[in-house]
Amino acid sequence: MFQIDSHPSGRHFLQIPGPTNVPDRVLRAMDRPTIDHRGPEFARLTLEILDGLKDVFQTAGPIVIYPASGTGAWEAALVNTLSPGDRVLMFETGHFATLWRALAEKLGLVVDFVAGDWRSGIDPAVVEAKLAADRMHAIKAVLAVHNETSTGVTTAIAPVRQAIDRTGHPALFMVDTISSLASLEYRHAEWGVDVTVAGSQKGLMLPPGLSFNAVSDKAIAASKQARLPRAYWRWDDTIAMNRQGYFPSTPATNLLYGLHEALAMLREEGLPAVFARHQRHAEATRRAVRAWGLELLCRTPAEYSGSLTAVMMPEGHDADAFRREVFARFDMSLGTGLGKLAGRVFRIGHLGFFNDLMLCGTLCGIEMGLALRDVPHARNGVGEALAYLRESGAKTAMTAQRRAA
Repeated sequence: MFQIDSHPSGRHFLQIPGPTNVPDRVLRAMDRPTIDHRGPEFARLTLEILDGLKDVFQTAGPIVIYPASGTGAWEAALVNTLSPGDRVLMFETGHFATLWRALAEKLGLVVDFVAGDWRSGIDPAVVEAKLAADRMHAIKAVLAVHNETSTGVTTAIAPVRQAIDRTGHPALFMVDTISSLASLEYRHAEWGVDVTVAGSQKGLMLPPGLSFNAVSDKAIAASKQARLPRAYWRWDDTIAMNRQGYFPSTPATNLLYGLHEALAMLREEGLPAVFARHQRHAEATRRAVRAWGLELLCRTPAEYSGSLTAVMMPEGHDADAFRREVFARFDMSLGTGLGKLAGRVFRIGHLGFFNDLMLCGTLCGIEMGLALRDVPHARNGVGEALAYLRESGAKTAMTAQRRAA
């Protein structure tokens, strides 16, 4: 039988970059009897959810919901738009970009994978050069990870779209927003994205289990010619039935209850305030890291993530041993280093359902853990973060008062 290790009283601090903390409001919304997914009550629920999602994705176009992880949404994006042997352009921004590449290759696509250092985002100049050189338009799609969960590096999507447009290349543009949607500013339609991939377990504040494709008219047109096998993942069946509020297969009804409530919470806070909150907590975290004398994995300030911060451990110190110490002593989970970053970094999640006191507790646990593991550091990181939170919190309150007046 599966058992959870016993710990002292108090709540577990889940500070990985997803799955994130699920609000009590969402948990209570999910704790309802399952209803008939062919009945009128369910249809109303679905239509309200789809309408709310359009605000989050910033699109008027279709959004397809799957009972799946983000990996399912990756696959759905590819099989609905491409054919065996098609060439796609991808970028090595981190572990999840690498996994998406592996999935594309398993499906029989040819991947032009631009090497990267896992510390930087996509360079629009490289996108432009690659597409300009492709005079025969062999490249059928450009795939980008907006926020690389393994590294804490965010790629600016609008400049990548502009680079594509400057070449006049007809390639589709697909973007993974699994750790950025509802946490960082994102504009599917305005930024000219053809397929946006997302998941439920991060900024949307739900458990894992739902994934999403937001699709453009161009992507739908491409799906009519695509020849990769698809049945369950077909967009057209779902889009057609969604117009009446239904799905072609059994939906994850109770997760949809939770999604409905999560969308209400985002609407109440207001997306601009949600994005500002994430950036504020990210900056406080980075100030703590610098004060400790540790190094951020992300090299470029313009690419710092608002969702998570990846921290490099000093030479000779094991990030996973540090994480184990923090978990054992303080009942707090931090993100592990993935792929070639294993043992070299730890990741601090500060996205989703999160506030100042949760961040302060997280940073205190890290500072105490550094001391317990004898990791060289200055012991004023929490103080630096607190000072920033006080200052920025006062400014936020003054701005809110002016708006109310």
